[in-house]
Amino acid sequence: MMSLRLLAACLGAVFSLAATAAPVRPNILLIVADDMGWADVSWHGGKFATPRMAEILKTSVELDRHYVQPVCTPTRTALLSGRWTSRFGPHVLGPTNMRAFPAGTFTLATALKSVGYRTAISGKWHLGGKFAWGPRQYGFDESYGFLTGAIDPWTHKYRSGPLEDTWNRNDVLLKEEGNATELVAADAKRVILEKKGPWFAYVPFGAVHTPIDAPKEYFKAYEGVQFHADPAKDDSIRRYAAFVTQLDTKVGELYDALKASGQLENTVIIFTSDNGGIESSGNPYVGTTKASPAVTTNAPLRGWKNTPYEGGMRVNAFVSWAGHLPAGKNSHPMHAADWLPTLARLAGVTVPADVKFDGLDRWPVLTGADATPAPRTIYIPHYQRSAVFHGDWKLIVPHANPQGKAELFNVAKDPYEQDECSARFPEKLKEMRERFVELRKGDLPEAPADAKINEKPSK
Repeated sequence: MMSLRLLAACLGAVFSLAATAAPVRPNILLIVADDMGWADVSWHGGKFATPRMAEILKTSVELDRHYVQPVCTPTRTALLSGRWTSRFGPHVLGPTNMRAFPAGTFTLATALKSVGYRTAISGKWHLGGKFAWGPRQYGFDESYGFLTGAIDPWTHKYRSGPLEDTWNRNDVLLKEEGNATELVAADAKRVILEKKGPWFAYVPFGAVHTPIDAPKEYFKAYEGVQFHADPAKDDSIRRYAAFVTQLDTKVGELYDALKASGQLENTVIIFTSDNGGIESSGNPYVGTTKASPAVTTNAPLRGWKNTPYEGGMRVNAFVSWAGHLPAGKNSHPMHAADWLPTLARLAGVTVPADVKFDGLDRWPVLTGADATPAPRTIYIPHYQRSAVFHGDWKLIVPHANPQGKAELFNVAKDPYEQDECSARFPEKLKEMRERFVELRKGDLPEAPADAKINEKPSK
């Protein structure tokens, strides 16, 4: 009996120590593609070469229903804040160079920095076009890339005007030679190989957003391939194909850097796009890159970037952590806003009492510990038409008019949104409208007066 009591006491002490031990703090590599279409990748039957990501996917959790906002700034707002983007004002319901976050906003970088992470961004910010609103004001120790919504891949310039020059390192404007995607990847690789951990590397590529082009070596995979009978469209799609393959190659190089430096087993890798792909695009950016009369497809999903349908907001995504996450497809809904509460829990962050998340901690769902999660609500506000998910149902309704013309889909039975069924389910329509009205109560109705921009980024 004494031996049993002693054993029980010892086990109790072990469990107590385990419960109070410092959390394992893995490195976090968060990669965001820009405007990547659902059908751009090989695992969705795409016609573009993405062998490196396909290989990584074999040991990853494929996030089959990973939702974002249907356009750039809103997704980045939700991703870094854990909030529905409308909580910050109507100006961040679409792409903008206005200030997204008020000073002092608790961000993913802030959270991880609070528990000792080195934090770095390499790439696109698009949450404020002034350095006073840039990454280093919101938890990033270092930054490299550009503040605006896009740049020419060769000149690194934005549109003509006050923000034309925005390429910088740590808030100092730079003039550098080279392709932007190559430079961004090289900087992210530097952060990885310096091994100053734990580290958080946020890598929001400008690829594959217009202007569309890539270095010559990425065209080799498409020699002899005809994408379209129209020569201009064939050239446009070929450039896009090379751009996609360049992005895939760079993701693979970051993976290789983790492996070569012995950090793979201690690094969470997350990949997502900020929204779905576009059908075609002009080119208002300063440079000589051609416009793109044909780009990509989100088929079989309906819709494009900047629309409320699945093709605009359900994106290619996966997460990997060797030895901790089971490989395979996870079809439970997840939203970009979930990553902050999920990673904060994983890293042992103490979230201030006044910080409220709209996203959920989905770690138990990702690991499989919660194999049957309760139906959850996802709110995707947009300046034209917003979407609300609850369980299997999806409502699309004018953002400014909750009682306006609505569309209702059961996305479990009808993932391609071919059967608008509001007339057959009036009670469900009423319920979903009520959810939308309730969600809007937490929105900020007007943009802060000091969020506007009318000057160049400057130190």
